[in-house]
Amino acid sequence: MSMNYDANKVDDMVLALLHLTSSSDRGVVRAWKGHDWDALDRLHEKGLISDPKTKAKSVVLSDEGAQRARELFQKLCGS
Repeated sequence: MSMNYDANKVDDMVLALLHLTSSSDRGVVRAWKGHDWDALDRLHEKGLISDPKTKAKSVVLSDEGAQRARELFQKLCGS
């Protein structure tokens, strides 16, 4: 069964969830990449995360990606 959906909204949610699992070390923000591969590829194409197609278990968020992830997490999950 196929479902139509807005890929940009999915990307926003995945980016918000990356914030939830992120950590910062020496100015580099990393997050576990256990999310939908198509969404991770799109986020990489948008310049928000590093290439998810590596052996590493995490991706690096760009400065813009980390900021947007934080903002989206607050917007979608904040009280």
